[in-house]
Amino acid sequence: MGARDAVWHRGLWLPERAAFIMRLMHVGLLVADLDRSAAFYEQVLGLKRAERPNLGFPGIFYRLEGGGQIHLMKLPDPCLGCERPRHGGRDDHLALGVHDLETVRARLHAHGVRHTLSRSGRKALFCRDPDGHAIELMQLNARA
Repeated sequence: MGARDAVWHRGLWLPERAAFIMRLMHVGLLVADLDRSAAFYEQVLGLKRAERPNLGFPGIFYRLEGGGQIHLMKLPDPCLGCERPRHGGRDDHLALGVHDLETVRARLHAHGVRHTLSRSGRKALFCRDPDGHAIELMQLNARA
């Protein structure tokens, strides 16, 4: 293992790839109304629930392809009342890959969910969940 292939960490040479974050495991989102949020994530986005341990507060876990999860947590929101940018791409946001962006776009429209197209030219759009969290939905394997 050459110096370019490794990094020094706590007295050991580690493979360079070991020092980098490899995968997003989950995203935690605070929600005010768990039932309203569940309707959005399940009926609009089509996500399926994952098992959730008893954490002492209400919540729902959703599984994503590749092993990641979205965790909804019914807890007080410290940003309640904060003004958010109109376009979700200029706000904190979560990006999810989709197999067919046009089908997702039609589904958002059918449920009355407003969205904006990505300003980067990528095949992507932004919407907000019932609590105002920005979600980017990106076409997988898209050619810009």
